[in-house]
Amino acid sequence: MPTRTHLAVDRIVQYFETLSPDGVAQLGTLYGPQARFVDPFNDVVGLPAIEGIFAHMFVALEAPRFVITERIVQGQQCFLTWDFHFRFKSFQKDTPQTIRGGSHLVFSDEGLVTLHRDYWDAAAELYEKLPVVGSVMRWLKRRANS
Repeated sequence: MPTRTHLAVDRIVQYFETLSPDGVAQLGTLYGPQARFVDPFNDVVGLPAIEGIFAHMFVALEAPRFVITERIVQGQQCFLTWDFHFRFKSFQKDTPQTIRGGSHLVFSDEGLVTLHRDYWDAAAELYEKLPVVGSVMRWLKRRANS
C-alpha cells in the first residue's frame, strides 16, 4: 500500500512534468508555506520566493520542461533524478539544451515539501554552453586536467 510520502512524490512528479506558467500558482498545494528551496543559484525560504524562481524560469527560457527519470523514496524524503530541457531565448535559440540533475525533497507529516534541494553541475551543464563564459570554462577545465 502506498505511503503518504509515495503519494506526495507521485503528485510532485506529475506537477513538474506538466509544469506551465499558469501552474506555478498551484505550488502551494505541494509545498509548505515556509518551504526552503536551494539550487546552485538560489537559497530561499517561503512559497512566494519559490514561486518566483519557477515563474522566472518561464520568462528567461524557451519551452522549459522537466522529465523525471528515477525516484527513490525513503521515509519522509525522496531523491529524484531529472532531465531539464529548454532553449535559450537570447542565443542559440534553435539549439535544444539539457541539464541533468537531481532533487532531494523532504516532506512534512501532511505530505507537503519542506525542503527542495537541487543538485546539478552549473559549470558543465550551463556555463560551458554560454558564448564567452563557455570558452573560459573549457580552457579552465583543460588546464585543470593537464
